[in-house]
Amino acid sequence: MKLTKIFLLTAICLSLCGFKSVVTKKVDTKNSVIKWIGYKVTGQHEGTITLRNGELNFDDTSNLIGGKFVMDMTTINTTDLEGGSKDRLDNHLKNDDFFSVKKYNTSDLVFKKVSKQKNDSKIVVYLIDADLTIKGITNPVTFKINISDNSAYANLKIDRTKFEIKYGSSSFFDGLKDRAIYDEFDLQVNLKF
Repeated sequence: MKLTKIFLLTAICLSLCGFKSVVTKKVDTKNSVIKWIGYKVTGQHEGTITLRNGELNFDDTSNLIGGKFVMDMTTINTTDLEGGSKDRLDNHLKNDDFFSVKKYNTSDLVFKKVSKQKNDSKIVVYLIDADLTIKGITNPVTFKINISDNSAYANLKIDRTKFEIKYGSSSFFDGLKDRAIYDEFDLQVNLKF
């Protein structure tokens, strides 16, 4: 009899508290793309980074409520160069001037707060406050993510100097002129899940 009362009270409490189940959708890493674009005074370079794993969390009414992702920094790949120029830039981005991938082979993004911004029949837009960890340093980032069917798109603007990546930054070094590299770079993320 006592067990039945406890079960009944627990069920009532959960229903009154608005308990919602969480649906976790794993990201299809093979069909998802993370594109980076780095800017300098004389132009830009772009490439890709492979997503090692990721997930988006939804409540039982299909509203986004969370997410977390791990990027494999050893896969930094320049796509706008070929041959020796490509190899040199790939290696430079992986060394200690930039991402130190031998020591920090992953970067993480964890959603902290999710706010629905817009909802139409095909696309739902959310504002995300998240923690981004690069080179073992965590900083907050804010961005919008668009979700439609089983796909999502986000464009993040990242200030690399907040992660102690200062190489070629005119914010820290004088006299760089046309060799300066801008502090911010873009991550364009296309997810399939």
